Amino acid sequence: MNERDEIKWIRNIRLFGSKKDADLLIRSYYDEIYRYAFRQLSGAADAYDLTQEIFISVLQSIKTYKKEQASFRTWLYHIATNKIIDHRRKKTPQTIALDEIEAAADETDFVKQLGQSELLYLIEVYVSCFPLNVQQIYRLHVYGDFTFAQISLSLSLPEGTVKSYYYRLQKKIRKEFYDEYRDVIGG
Repeated sequence: MNERDEIKWIRNIRLFGSKKDADLLIRSYYDEIYRYAFRQLSGAADAYDLTQEIFISVLQSIKTYKKEQASFRTWLYHIATNKIIDHRRKKTPQTIALDEIEAAADETDFVKQLGQSELLYLIEVYVSCFPLNVQQIYRLHVYGDFTFAQISLSLSLPEGTVKSYYYRLQKKIRKEFYDEYRDVIGG
C-alpha cells in the first residue's frame, strides 16, 4: 500500500461512503492494530473486539482526519491508544484459579512466570493512573514500537518532552516495583 492509495480510499469513503475503499483501508492496517491491542490486553478475544471498535470509531470519525496534521497511521494509532486506555479503565481484572494453569515443568519457572504476569498487570494498573498523555507515550513506545520522534509528531509535543515523560515514568516504575520483583526483573 502506498500513501496515494490511502488518500484515495479516504477520499472515497468521505465522499461516497465507499464500502470497498473502507474495506481496503481497514485490511491494510488490521493486523498491525490487532497486534498493538493484543500486546496490551488480556487475550485474543478482547483484542479482536477492541480492534473492531477501533475501526468502527475510525470510520465514524474519518471526516475529521486532516492529512496536513498527521499521517493516517499516526491518527489511527492515536484513536487506538485512546480506545485501549478507555477499555482498561472500564475492565475489571480477571482472576484465574491456580488449578486452571498448566503445571510448569520446573517450579521455579512457574513461580517466575506467575511473577512476570503479576508484575505486568501491576505495571499496567500503575501506568493507567497517570495523565492521558503519559499513558499515550508509554503505550505507543512500548507496545506500538513508535520512536520518540513519531510520538512527538503524533501527540504534537516536543520530542524532549516526550522523552522526559517516558523516562520519568520508567524511573517511577522501577522505584515502585524493583524491590518486590527483583527476582522477576533479574536484578
